[in-house]
Amino acid sequence: YIEFINLVCIRMQLKKQSIVTDKKKEFDTESFASMCKALGHPARVMIVNYLKKTDQCLCGDIVELLPLAQSTVSQHLKCLKEAGLIKVEVEGPTTCYCLDNVELEKFSRMVADLGLSQKFQRSKDKQ
Repeated sequence: YIEFINLVCIRMQLKKQSIVTDKKKEFDTESFASMCKALGHPARVMIVNYLKKTDQCLCGDIVELLPLAQSTVSQHLKCLKEAGLIKVEVEGPTTCYCLDNVELEKFSRMVADLGLSQKFQRSKDKQ
């Protein structure tokens, strides 16, 4: 019995990183949670939204966009980078920030796989 429990625990740990949805797609729970956490702060949402609206990389000082200290903005950018939502490229003394559109699309698919987008749309339609 104990060996069976140990085997189940080992299998659960191996599958912790991803589960398969009924559409037979990989659902990376760790990546999804990281992206949700990164988007859990208004300043980071503002950064992602601005980069999305401009539809280009932002080179130069992104601090001017937000009413925050440079160290705070740097921490927000680091969080977004670690979650995979933005790419950072250093070109000499200039740092460029770009959305990682592949990762954003992946995030969008994961939200759709959870059915959250449909539930949100239905609740919006009722209002």
